[in-house]
Amino acid sequence: MDAGMCSVCGEESFGTGSDHIREKDGIWAVLAWLSILAYKNKDNLGGDKLVTVEDIVLQHWATYGRHYYTRYDYENVDAEAAKELMANLVKMQSSLSDVNKSIKEIQPTVADVVSADEFEYKDPVDGSVSKHQGIRYLFGDGSRLVFRLSGTGSVGATIRIYIEQYEKDSSKTGRASSDALSPLVDVALKFSKIKEYTGRSAPTVIT
Repeated sequence: MDAGMCSVCGEESFGTGSDHIREKDGIWAVLAWLSILAYKNKDNLGGDKLVTVEDIVLQHWATYGRHYYTRYDYENVDAEAAKELMANLVKMQSSLSDVNKSIKEIQPTVADVVSADEFEYKDPVDGSVSKHQGIRYLFGDGSRLVFRLSGTGSVGATIRIYIEQYEKDSSKTGRASSDALSPLVDVALKFSKIKEYTGRSAPTVIT
């Protein structure tokens, strides 16, 4: 916000805004949608069927494709086990050929991983760098897996797995996220060996 730049989904609470608002309550996003609905229905205020948010979203997907997303949270994980898991994911990044070999054994149909790194963020205002912001595996079709660790204190750590995939085929944009992302979810869980490291057979929360 201090950079005077527009921020669209720039933080994890789905916030949208500019430098005129600092809260995460989505006020700007709601006003934006109301403006869109008002414009789409300006010539049909007395009509039987108004254009809805769903109508607009479905048309958008048909034109531009859909971005599927889900997040798996594993809360209160043993901190040392979580660190070992993350260290192994970083180590695996040294050989993309080995990464792709392992992934193809899990799900042969997924695209190849074309790059992998550990993301760091450089603040545009003060130039400070925040390291260790997520271990990323980027696929050739635009899909990605991101593993992020937080809260490594005595209470326990939280491991978050972000799973994203772009779908441009309009005949497939109406699927449930759980169905569309099933192959990538399978890859994320088995490739990371999260069950072996944490002893968890399921996440605490799925978003």
